[in-house]
Amino acid sequence: MTMKYTMLLLFLGMITSAFSQGVRQKVDSIAKRYDAIGVAYVVVKDGQIFHSDAVGYKDWDQKIALSASTDLFRIASISKSFTATALMQLVEANKLSLDADFGDMIGFRVRNPYFPDKVITLRMLLSHTSSISDKNGYFNLDAINPNKNPEWERGYNNYEPGSQYEYCNLNFNMAGAALERAVGVRFDIYIKQKILAPLGLKGGYCVDSLDKGAFAKIYEYDGVKRQFEAQPAAYAPRSEEIRNYKLGYTTPVFSPTGGMKISTEDLARYMIMHMNYGESAGVRILQQSSARTMQTPVNKWAGYGLALRENKNLISGKTMVGHTGSAYGLYSTMFFQPEERFGIVAITNGCKQTFEDDKPELLEEVVDCLYKHFILFAK
Repeated sequence: MTMKYTMLLLFLGMITSAFSQGVRQKVDSIAKRYDAIGVAYVVVKDGQIFHSDAVGYKDWDQKIALSASTDLFRIASISKSFTATALMQLVEANKLSLDADFGDMIGFRVRNPYFPDKVITLRMLLSHTSSISDKNGYFNLDAINPNKNPEWERGYNNYEPGSQYEYCNLNFNMAGAALERAVGVRFDIYIKQKILAPLGLKGGYCVDSLDKGAFAKIYEYDGVKRQFEAQPAAYAPRSEEIRNYKLGYTTPVFSPTGGMKISTEDLARYMIMHMNYGESAGVRILQQSSARTMQTPVNKWAGYGLALRENKNLISGKTMVGHTGSAYGLYSTMFFQPEERFGIVAITNGCKQTFEDDKPELLEEVVDCLYKHFILFAK
């Protein structure tokens, strides 16, 4: 290597570092306007992680800096896509069908009392078109089980299954239980075996099996008290529930609908797999057809496929695919553009902000900033 070439590399490195530092300052400025505890973010470009950083704190009380690479977040509803991915693997293996009677998969009758002859399918659950609602709650399958709950009928909306869209967390806790019944393996273990381990990702649904020191502390803002309060329930241990676990029924203990704990960088690596239609770093998790099915809206009005949805407003002129999450004060977003092979993951572990249609404006501004600096202006 010549001296000139070495000097050129050093010069380019200095420019890149200065540019990244400038972006970091802009993200930090956005975070401070929303009084965010911390924001971790990753930019994927040309199908690879291009930039990763974080501002603020993993632990506000101890003033521990946040890391995008090592700190684990409970990512909330982005977790649904992991559940759907595992189920699509079973559909590929002909162990389940997207269009068979879901009652046969879950072990009790699943029929809307207003439309008792209309079959409710796995496809409907994964696309939120099942007509099932969260009116009876969603952390226990008794909510919808006619053998356990005399008020099970309240758990359905008064429209024909498959005809309309309504977001429903119970759909995915039921789907996770059906997965367990199909494979005879506990939900969290199966996800680790079939998705996380093959992709080399750290994380999981079971709090007790993870490094508790890696969790990014989550804070919720109390508008009345005008202060942030830590939310230890986000990472509450499940030891007692696991000891009394009933495979295929008490699955909501792990929250297939929102319980994945993973770092921002590893979530980006998972996103790359979906961006590549089922493959990442030479490892294929899904067939291309299955990945495309997940990304194709079932309900055109909602733009929602199978745990992945279209978003045409996040970045002007772009149809993005992905999901958001919110729980305990945390907000997460994961969206990608499969044709142009870029994507952005951003997560905050607490902030004060306003909302429009349940969309976190803080993360939208961060995504816009990252897109303009690393994708749009870098072309």
